Amino acid sequence: MGEVTEVGRVGHVPDSPALLTAGAKRPARTAAELVGDTPVLWIGEPFTAPGRGYWAKLEGHNPGGIKDRTALYMVRAARERGQLAPGAPIVESSSGTLGLGLALAGTVFGHPVTVVTDPGMEPLMTGLLRAHGAGVDVVRTPHPAGGWQRARQERVAELLAASPGSWCPDQYNNPDNIAAYRPLAHELVAQLGRIDTLVVSVGTGGHSSGVASVLRGFFPRLRVVGVDTPGSTLFGQPAAPRLMRGLGSSIHPRNVTHHLFDEVHWVAAAEAVWAARTLARTCYATGGWSVGAVALTARWLARTLPAEDRIVAVFPDGPQRYVGTVFDDTYCREHDLLGRVPAEDPEEIGDTGERVVERWTRCTRVAGPLARDADPLAREADPVAPHPHPLTGAGR
Repeated sequence: MGEVTEVGRVGHVPDSPALLTAGAKRPARTAAELVGDTPVLWIGEPFTAPGRGYWAKLEGHNPGGIKDRTALYMVRAARERGQLAPGAPIVESSSGTLGLGLALAGTVFGHPVTVVTDPGMEPLMTGLLRAHGAGVDVVRTPHPAGGWQRARQERVAELLAASPGSWCPDQYNNPDNIAAYRPLAHELVAQLGRIDTLVVSVGTGGHSSGVASVLRGFFPRLRVVGVDTPGSTLFGQPAAPRLMRGLGSSIHPRNVTHHLFDEVHWVAAAEAVWAARTLARTCYATGGWSVGAVALTARWLARTLPAEDRIVAVFPDGPQRYVGTVFDDTYCREHDLLGRVPAEDPEEIGDTGERVVERWTRCTRVAGPLARDADPLAREADPVAPHPHPLTGAGR
């Protein structure tokens, strides 16, 4: 008697039950135990050039996505330090994925959660947050300088002031957001052994800084490639309206550790859509804006770096929340995102502030935002050193 275990192969069922359970995951008593130990998948032909490819860490296999890791870590750490009292409200700004993680943490640790967002959040994500017990507070007007992110932060501050004892994780500046991703880096080392190039999207700076700093400790010559989007201020470009969510920023998070990056790529919305949809057709494993942007960049690196270079790309989530945007033809037509195949190579600039980028562009001289010194939220800080929390005043 046999069972199909792989495409085109039939495996014999072992006689001993112990052999069946040896490689199985342990049953979980809480959803938090499902977070981590995500799979790694080879992304090759036909998405990549013949004979070339890279490994993708599929963080969409967490219950809510990559930010389940940091939500649980930040909440647990705040409780242990006494910053978050039992049952106290949690209030945070999010475009969606961290909101789901905080809803999970609220369920596990017993805290009501309010997610402050903006009209760009997908109805599906809003529905999921509410289904999981989180409140959703939507700001209606962007900040004139800091856009939707700054407007959301200001609303968070208002809600904190109105609810004494409430707490904000502040994913943009909380160093626990970086520390939370050490296990992800350790998983990659255990799964792949050697890693030569890491490709990561950059938003709050949490997973890019957390994973890169740990891996560079193991592999001093590691190449770290950050992926941003036009209209984001993270690497010296001017702020502009951005369709893509989950990567990029109109503020300057302290958790973005610029010196870790060897190069940065900006990927536009239509280019990310092409990559995400092509991944879905050719590899089945795919995701949204960040996955598309990271996948496109890693695809190019796999073609241009030496064949023996081992490339790892972090895919932050899966495709589910993007059925009404990235994978919706009507939405994509309305925003002129279909039929725009990316160039084979990115444009090149010599400095991150050389000119305004509008399409896939690469720069190998990475620096912090030009406006950093003018913004009190953008002061340089060691991401692993204690510093006051900008919304609560509390230390690390």
